[in-house]
Amino acid sequence: MKIAIGSDHGGFRLKGEVIEHLKLKGIEVKDFGTLTESSCDYADYAIQVAEAVVTKQFDFGILICGTGIGISIAANKVPGIRAAVCADTFSAHATRQHNDANILAMGERVVGTGLALDIVDTFLSAEFEGGRHTTRIDKIADIEKKYNR
Repeated sequence: MKIAIGSDHGGFRLKGEVIEHLKLKGIEVKDFGTLTESSCDYADYAIQVAEAVVTKQFDFGILICGTGIGISIAANKVPGIRAAVCADTFSAHATRQHNDANILAMGERVVGTGLALDIVDTFLSAEFEGGRHTTRIDKIADIEKKYNR
């Protein structure tokens, strides 16, 4: 499994913890930045991770900012990306099963390290159920096509 990860300054510390956790599990990780705690714009990192995931260079992405919201909004502008903000394991599991989310977004100011690592593990271990959910994902793709001309 290959994971693309990125954060702004608000998610920098948690990103480091997640990277270490994934590497200890033998998972390949590429850090798209930011590489310092200096103030920066989350959209710059969201787009890099989203493009890496949508082009299938990586299996999944993880994005972290202060709340997870801004960075997920930016990533979701890329057609084919389904970034979900999760602050609990139930949502992380459900978004993979039902929404086929391909990017997990979290907020460093929202979740602590222990919970964040559980969320990451849950997200990466859950599988898309397909079936009736495929129709819903197809409808999301239709919306993207309509507005991304």
